[in-house]
Amino acid sequence: MHNIDADHFVVGIAPVADGFAGTKTSDVIKVAGDGIEFIVFTGVGATGTSIFTVLACDDVTPTTTAAVTFWYKEITSDPGDTEWTLATVAGFTRAAGSNAMFRIWVPADHIGEKGYAYAQLNAVEVVDSPVLGGVLARIVNTRRQPQSSTVIT
Repeated sequence: MHNIDADHFVVGIAPVADGFAGTKTSDVIKVAGDGIEFIVFTGVGATGTSIFTVLACDDVTPTTTAAVTFWYKEITSDPGDTEWTLATVAGFTRAAGSNAMFRIWVPADHIGEKGYAYAQLNAVEVVDSPVLGGVLARIVNTRRQPQSSTVIT
């Protein structure tokens, strides 16, 4: 079983009305452990589209970035989700319709191949149609151990 305490969660883009207007980038996040997953979720909205890419970053500013390949899949209603699809560095276009969610998975070695240790999600709006949306980032298997609650005296 996966040790869920080994994962770390970060708000990439806080949920907001017109969450993907223009060009939006998530916070720059250090990729530790096995990699990083971005979970994009939308609420009330219309039919706008955005191109999503993942950027490897050299530091938290970021001073230099490079697009990387990644995997993505939509989270759909039961009985299951769509299959994982490999995206090129050009990313993929996704309709930002109401009440939708999809996952973007980037193995740590995709970031490391660029010589970088950080990543961010980039969304460029192609068709303007506001949608409430946000991004949650999960750093997978950071190998951090929980702190002991025992005090040694």
